[in-house]
Amino acid sequence: MPKISRSDVAEMIDHTLLSPDATPADVTALVTEARELGVFAICVSPSMLPVRAPGLVVATVAGFPSGKHHSLVKGAEARLAVEQGAAEVDMVIDVGAARAGEYGAVLSDIVTVREAVGDRALLKVIIEAAALSDDAIVEVCRAAERAGADFVKTSTGFHPAGGASAHAV
Repeated sequence: MPKISRSDVAEMIDHTLLSPDATPADVTALVTEARELGVFAICVSPSMLPVRAPGLVVATVAGFPSGKHHSLVKGAEARLAVEQGAAEVDMVIDVGAARAGEYGAVLSDIVTVREAVGDRALLKVIIEAAALSDDAIVEVCRAAERAGADFVKTSTGFHPAGGASAHAV
């Protein structure tokens, strides 16, 4: 089995600052730390964009952290973020719709954001797996695939049901 180095792992990480009380100075510190760590990307709240971070990918979120934003609001937030330099958008689905088995609504939500960013940014879909049944996880992942999402992520890390788990992955 090949050995994975610390720098190999770092190159796969998004160094994230999504605290509601983050300041511009905190973002500057995040960029500095990200460079020191050798991470792939930084992820900040859309209100903190644009961010100067040469050599790093800039990511942001849409509908964060609850996912209960109207799809058009998520789309507008994502579009503006991309216009301000975000290369990746992590959108949070409406977890309540998924829990209710309304997978068509989840699909529509994701399609709205995909269309808003087009091919100008990667779209990652956060599903809050800890709040979903195994069957719902499968259906939401299928919806994300049909909608043209580039990745599915397990968790925001903010949901009361918990975060990522090996089982959900």
